[in-house]
Amino acid sequence: MPNLTVTLTESITLNGALRGSTNSLSIADIIDTFERVVTCPHTNTTTIATFSNNVFDSAGDIDAQGVKYARVTNLSDTEDLTLAVVGASTLYQVLIPAAQSHIICRADDGMLSEADTSPSFATLEDLTSLQVRPSASSDVQVEVFIATA
Repeated sequence: MPNLTVTLTESITLNGALRGSTNSLSIADIIDTFERVVTCPHTNTTTIATFSNNVFDSAGDIDAQGVKYARVTNLSDTEDLTLAVVGASTLYQVLIPAAQSHIICRADDGMLSEADTSPSFATLEDLTSLQVRPSASSDVQVEVFIATA
């Protein structure tokens, strides 16, 4: 089975000195990928991916137990968007500024949301969907890439 290689590089020169690093991750035995670019209307929430432990539950569901890497990238040069990572009973939201990404390492037992500022480090739950909404009054294109093993 093929390996997925993910490389993150930060590079900046400050006061004449090069700063940053490069980190690479190899994820073995990838059997499926899901990749799409979606235009998300500014006045609506758009579901860009759904997950299930039974991929036969709904057309297009991604196997939550197999997800090893997921990336959501805001393709806009100027507009921000909010990503909702929805779980079985909770969700969390993050801002993805223009031209930036949010990476998720797994969908099975991969997230937990809490209403206070003291992490409980309790049992994590499965992701059920990824949903986005542009922050401004313009439509935004979003790229989603998911690899499963």
